[in-house]
Amino acid sequence: MSVRMFAAIMVGSYEISMKIFEFSKKGNMREIDFIRQKIELGTDTYATGKISYARVDELCSILSRFKQIMTAYQVDEYKAYGTSAIRETENTTIILDQIRLRTGIEVSVLSNSEQRFLDYKSTATRGEHFKNMINRGTAIVDISGGSIQISLFDSDRLVTTQNMRLGVLRIRERLLKLQAKPSQYEQLIDEMVSTQLEVFQKLYLKDKVIPSITLVDDYVSLIMQRHMEKNGEENYVRTEDFNRFVDRIKRHNAIETARALGITEEDAFLLFISSVMTNRMLKLMKAELLWAPGVTLTDGMAYEYAEKNKIFVPAHDFEQDILACAQNISKRYMGSRKRGETLEQICLTIFDSMKKVHGLGKRERLLLRLAALLHDCGKYISMVNVGECSYSIIMATEIIGLSHREREIVAGVVKYNHLDFAYYSEQGRVTDLDREAYLIVAKLVAILRVANGLDRSHKQKFKYIKANLKDDELVLTVDTMEDITLEKGLFESKADFFEEVYSIRPVIKQKKNF
Repeated sequence: MSVRMFAAIMVGSYEISMKIFEFSKKGNMREIDFIRQKIELGTDTYATGKISYARVDELCSILSRFKQIMTAYQVDEYKAYGTSAIRETENTTIILDQIRLRTGIEVSVLSNSEQRFLDYKSTATRGEHFKNMINRGTAIVDISGGSIQISLFDSDRLVTTQNMRLGVLRIRERLLKLQAKPSQYEQLIDEMVSTQLEVFQKLYLKDKVIPSITLVDDYVSLIMQRHMEKNGEENYVRTEDFNRFVDRIKRHNAIETARALGITEEDAFLLFISSVMTNRMLKLMKAELLWAPGVTLTDGMAYEYAEKNKIFVPAHDFEQDILACAQNISKRYMGSRKRGETLEQICLTIFDSMKKVHGLGKRERLLLRLAALLHDCGKYISMVNVGECSYSIIMATEIIGLSHREREIVAGVVKYNHLDFAYYSEQGRVTDLDREAYLIVAKLVAILRVANGLDRSHKQKFKYIKANLKDDELVLTVDTMEDITLEKGLFESKADFFEEVYSIRPVIKQKKNF
């Protein structure tokens, strides 16, 4: 592999940034330039619901300059993502079209779960520090302009992730609307965030003590990074030291803070908001250590680019984090873990045996696994309307790393595992899924239904299941000494839809070992 140049562009709530990365023949990733331009798109979105023409004009001007810089660096590939300011505006489609026509840059809009997953991946660029933090247990607190994402890790395992609309720009706009005095800011911020944080504590923390917080933001992290680099230290600070830093900020106004830290008054205000929120979370979680790796979403974009292009093998299995998220959702709604894992294993056996037939890839395989794990979450609400309730739960619950489209695919697969399948003409009335996504749903539903039929008694009767594709049949050989009359009797109805989708008939063959 020759040296590759990659540009990562982030269109955020209060700035547009671009990092240029170089990937060497040995698979090393090196940041060679970082360009930031302040533009408060979020001010328009959060206040009026739309981004004004003047802001769009300014945005296109900045992106045009970024394109010139990419040309100068001879960038091989780039990726441009928009976050909450573009995601939440009413005129998203118009803005993206204007950007494409005026700059030639294609900007994709990230869902919140995709954005936070990339921010999480950005911390992985810090290698051993990242590994040590998640192994010992940490909360990744990702503070953006529009919201906060808190992801809890325990022994390298994602426990839960939750989003709260408490971003620094959103809070700043509320403070300005209230026409509050600077002396009231801390109390008002605390009142705004405390209610949601206390609910989070009751539901997910309870009596847990989180050893550390990993902070991803654009203000506190930046100041900490400057200070640590100046003193030749890593970006770690003990809670009591951070408390003293916050106390110093409180004693000074924005002008004095800006002067002392070499930042603008506007940034000093946002730094104050982010510091107060971080301080509140350190107290809530009883954390002793704060780690600010000084990364941005653009680092996560570069990491993902390297993953997809097999430039290096990631040390952490991020797919397991997505699966862990689904397992925790299932647990929250009293789903059967044992049956979920049984269905998952059967689904994967069938999926892997039919690669040449279904034409689906690794990502669809993951979506099938998620659907199997969440297959019965709706029973928590209704034993009768399991399909509809499961759909509602999945669509209302964030699964980190999935786009909205992918979440709807998973929800659709779970729903139609329980209900009569709605064909495209019917689905169009209640969903935004395109034809490609519809076909993915149909193919995965067919597999999940067959897997469900093989464990109809919920007793996990089979030691193993082997799937072999022979002409127009999928022979499912099961190893069991138990009576499978129920499974065989109810299997035909599951097999019918499978045959409709794949033109292949699944059949059960029992193998008995005496």
